[in-house]
Amino acid sequence: MIILLSFVLTLRPAYAQRHAMRVMTWNVENMFDCQDDSLTNDAEFLPDAKRKWTWGRYWKKMESLGRVILAVGKEEPVDLVGLCEVENDSVMHDLTKKGLLGAVSYRYVMTNGSDQRGVDVALLYQPARFRLLDWHAVRIPSKENAFPPTRDILWTKGITFQRDTLHVIVCHFPSRTNGMKSERHRRLASQTLAALVDSIGTDKNILVMGDFNADPQDPIFRTLGVLQDNVPQKRYPDIGSYNFRGIWSWIDHILISSSLIHRSAMAAPYYAPWMCTTNANGFWRPRRTYLGTYYNGGVSDHLPIWMDINP
Repeated sequence: MIILLSFVLTLRPAYAQRHAMRVMTWNVENMFDCQDDSLTNDAEFLPDAKRKWTWGRYWKKMESLGRVILAVGKEEPVDLVGLCEVENDSVMHDLTKKGLLGAVSYRYVMTNGSDQRGVDVALLYQPARFRLLDWHAVRIPSKENAFPPTRDILWTKGITFQRDTLHVIVCHFPSRTNGMKSERHRRLASQTLAALVDSIGTDKNILVMGDFNADPQDPIFRTLGVLQDNVPQKRYPDIGSYNFRGIWSWIDHILISSSLIHRSAMAAPYYAPWMCTTNANGFWRPRRTYLGTYYNGGVSDHLPIWMDINP
């Protein structure tokens, strides 16, 4: 812990040496606090529930999240961090103001949507590298189309240290658990996102990131054809952002507008041995926080992905 804290403190003098803007996105798997919210269905993440989600487990996860975000940044903090599955402002305050990230001056904005479990999306940013000008949540019209409410889309606009105006969008599309109904719901989400991008203007600098619950070959990306998907397009990759029953896939994505294509490298996952688990056959995958209701002690069932935007 002393060595890691020393590493955090050394980030400040080296700040502003990185010429590229580093961005990452991560589904952090049910980042709930331990308090009951009467307006949402969060009862499973309480100390007396089946999962026995205690404050000790909560703070262990907080420390692990901070450790990974610092590791992705290497010598400097990651400039922009899009997070999925965070419960509320209290959780984001704890993540950015306490523990490991408290020393690196993150600010954040987040949605407050009508998802039944109460999870939202958020953007962490370094104010010296991204000067926030405006932001708002964009609601997906789920109820009007007979779908359960889902997470809002987060739109932000700011000036980067490279003196660019950059539109940053964070999203978490509906899950794949309900077959064709989920397919139609994801299509509605992609249409909402496409309309937002069109309203900004496809000639602008646009960065979209988050959990799309869809592989790169999914038809929803045809709706978003004006953006380039910067994750590998291989149908059966050797590694991705998510592993289901031993099969890797890219369901987390970073998409960019044409103005950023020549300035951006391919997105890559970040992982370290302590974040992962290996089965009897030698296959590894992210170590989840929970397996059903069993506390597994991991940080997330997704790997974070990141990339740089060059000047």
